[in-house]
Amino acid sequence: MATPATTPENTTSENGGAGTADVETIRTWLTERVAYFLDARPQDIAADDLLVEIGLDSVYALTLCGDVEDEFGILVEATLAWDHPTIDALTAHIHSELAAR
Repeated sequence: MATPATTPENTTSENGGAGTADVETIRTWLTERVAYFLDARPQDIAADDLLVEIGLDSVYALTLCGDVEDEFGILVEATLAWDHPTIDALTAHIHSELAAR
C-alpha cells in the first residue's frame, strides 16, 4: 500500500502533536506552511522576514494558528503571527510553549 505524500495539508505528526519538537523541526514546518500560504518556495522565505511584509494576511495568520494547534497540540492566541512576526520569533515561542508542558 502506498503511503500518501507529505504535503502542508497532512503534516500532523502521528501522536497528535510534536510535543518534543526541536527548534529546527518547528522552523522548517513553519517555513513550509508560510510558503504554502504565500504560494512561494520555502527557500524564498527567510526566517527573519516580517510575515506581514512578505504577504501573510489576517486570513492566513488565523489559519496558521489553527495549523500550529493541530500540529503541535498547543493552544495559541489568534494574534500569534502578529505577536511573533517572523519565523524565528514564532519558532522560539512555540518551542518555549512545548518545553513548558
